[in-house]
Amino acid sequence: MARIKIHDTAIKPETAVLVSVITQGVTEAKAKEYLEELEFLVQTAGGETKGMFTQKLAFPDRATFVGSGKLEEIKAYVEAEEIDIVVFDDELSPSQLRNIEKELKRKILDRSNLILDIFARHAKTAQAKTQVELAQLQYLLPRLTRLWTHLERQRGGIGMRGPGESQIETDRRIILDKISLFKERLKAIDKQNETQRKNRGEMIRVALVGYTNVGKSTIMNMISKSDVLIENKLFATLDTTVRKVVIDNLPFLLSDTVGFIRKLPHHLVECFKSTLDEVREADVLIHVVDISHPNFEDHIQAVNETLKDLKALDKPVITVFNKIDLYKPAVEEGHDGEEVEITLDDFRNSWMAKNSDPAIFLSATNKTNIEEFKQKLYDIIVKMHNERYPYNNLLY
Repeated sequence: MARIKIHDTAIKPETAVLVSVITQGVTEAKAKEYLEELEFLVQTAGGETKGMFTQKLAFPDRATFVGSGKLEEIKAYVEAEEIDIVVFDDELSPSQLRNIEKELKRKILDRSNLILDIFARHAKTAQAKTQVELAQLQYLLPRLTRLWTHLERQRGGIGMRGPGESQIETDRRIILDKISLFKERLKAIDKQNETQRKNRGEMIRVALVGYTNVGKSTIMNMISKSDVLIENKLFATLDTTVRKVVIDNLPFLLSDTVGFIRKLPHHLVECFKSTLDEVREADVLIHVVDISHPNFEDHIQAVNETLKDLKALDKPVITVFNKIDLYKPAVEEGHDGEEVEITLDDFRNSWMAKNSDPAIFLSATNKTNIEEFKQKLYDIIVKMHNERYPYNNLLY
């Protein structure tokens, strides 16, 4: 009886190694955290991280980002372990990308390219798809030469104007035309969105903001009873969702926005500014923080920097420390040199002492302190509504 061969047809995730340069002013702990975040990005994109490489340098090598010895070490590892992708934690220049790819003979991604890939996977609406395609083209434009290395041998003499060079020029013109087209398309979508915002009537607008994967969509679902996608992945929400919400007798508009992240590519921020118009035009911001993350204070700073870029930092802000059910006491060195545990109550008291902004500590998943949060939100909105629309007595 002949044996039946069974073939595994399941698509295996691509394997990756991560590479980071620790420059001056960056501690090893900080570099480790950046790499862990990069690992989460790889996981969100459907990959599997098999190893990490770091190197201390005053500044990244202009030709290959890391030193030649470290590059040889990475090459030996990827060949031995049959790794598919090498991901770098910073944006690579076109020449660095070309040199590294030539040496390692593997697919090379940098942080910007990886984030673009995740955005492309999660884009659902016409606006998000247009924004992602525009960002991809802007990323691709300076890297066109790398795509035409197979025509290098056909180049001409002195001026090197061969078939490859003319083809690059043709492609560059096509890409520039597409960029112009997408920008015009986004302007049209922005006008539609602006009209929609004007038609929403006399209601206070509230926007959820925060670092990616902090629980904004969970809070959105909890308050508005809507069905917004929730995943333990970075950038699960790309499109701004707006819902009409009523607390007691008070209606207002609540929007969920794309999560922020450190080292977010500049051209990506530019492309998604139209999506972030909901943040700019909001009356109140709810800044959601994942208090269970060991570096949540860095996340607060990263979000505040993005809000500053959007000129939205002067708005009333309610800080919501989410995931208190997962909080683990931090350990700090005391005055006498002994380690001291910082409990949730310790942090709450110190935050209240240092900051005048209202802060709520809750668990959206377990619905802990939800009523306190709703009351705080109600108090701020009703006061703002009475000041802005004093003759609107529809609520009372």
